[in-house]
Amino acid sequence: MKPDLLITTNGFQETWPAIEYGAWFAATLGKKITLLGVTENLNPAAIDDNHPLEDIFAQAVELFRKNGVEYTLIVENGNAEDVIPQKAREGEYIIVLGPLGRPQIRRFLKGRSIRYMMEEIDQPILYVPESRLPLKKILICIGGLGYEVTAEHIAMQMAMKSRAEVTLLHIVPPIDLDYPTARTVRENWQNLTATDTPVGRSLRQALEVAKGDGLTAFVKARQGNVVEEILAEIKDGNYDLLCMGSPYSTHALRQLYAPNVTAEIAEGTTCPILSARYKQG
Repeated sequence: MKPDLLITTNGFQETWPAIEYGAWFAATLGKKITLLGVTENLNPAAIDDNHPLEDIFAQAVELFRKNGVEYTLIVENGNAEDVIPQKAREGEYIIVLGPLGRPQIRRFLKGRSIRYMMEEIDQPILYVPESRLPLKKILICIGGLGYEVTAEHIAMQMAMKSRAEVTLLHIVPPIDLDYPTARTVRENWQNLTATDTPVGRSLRQALEVAKGDGLTAFVKARQGNVVEEILAEIKDGNYDLLCMGSPYSTHALRQLYAPNVTAEIAEGTTCPILSARYKQG
C-alpha cells in the first residue's frame, strides 16, 4: 500500500508552503491528501469569529482542485504537537509539516516543534519551511549505515517524476578512532565510490539506481562537522530538497547521546527536508 499525504496546519500562515508543496507532491506522485487542521486555544467567547483555519482551508481546497488531487478535510481541537503525531499513527502517511509559529520564548524553553515531531512520528516527514518549486536539484545524504534508504527511495521517485538532478553527499567527520575502515575513508574521501567500505558501497548502489532511472546524478564528499558541512552544501548548491535518514532508524544507544543531525539541519535552513526512518522492505 503506497502512503498518502497527511498535510498539517494550525492556521498559521507559515504553514502555507507545506500545503502548497504537498499539493504538488500529491499531483506529481498520484497520492491522496488528508488536510488536518488543528484548532488551538479555542476561546468560547470568540466562537463566532473567523478562525485562521477557515481562510487557509479555503485556499487549500482551491489549490487541491486546481491540481486535480483527491482530498479529505479534518479539523481537531488541541495542541498541534499532540494532535499531529496521534493522527499520524492512524494511517500510512507521509506527514507534511511547516513551522507552527511558536513564540520565541516557547522555542527557547521547549525547543522547536520539528524536533519533537521527528521523535514522535514513525512515518516519513516532509518539513517545508519554504516551498522551492519546481523541483530541480535534490541533495541526498548518504551515511553508509543504510538508515537513509527509505528517504532515498522516496526522493528517487520525486526525482524521476520531476526529472530533477540528484547529488549524493557523504560527510567525513573528524575521526577519533583509528581503525581500518575509518582510515580508508579518511584517506580516500574524495573518491569514496572506489572503496570497498560501507559508505562506498552505499554511494555506488544509490548512483546505479539514479542512473538506471535515467537521472543525472553526482557524488560529492566533504570533510568536517556533519551539520556545518551539510548546511554549507545546501547553501553552495542551492538545492530544492534535502533527503536524510533519521537517527530513530536505529535503536542503538548512540541515538541517546549523539546529536539529532536531521533536526539540527531543519532548524538551520529553509530548504525543504524529507526525513524517514529505515524500514525493512
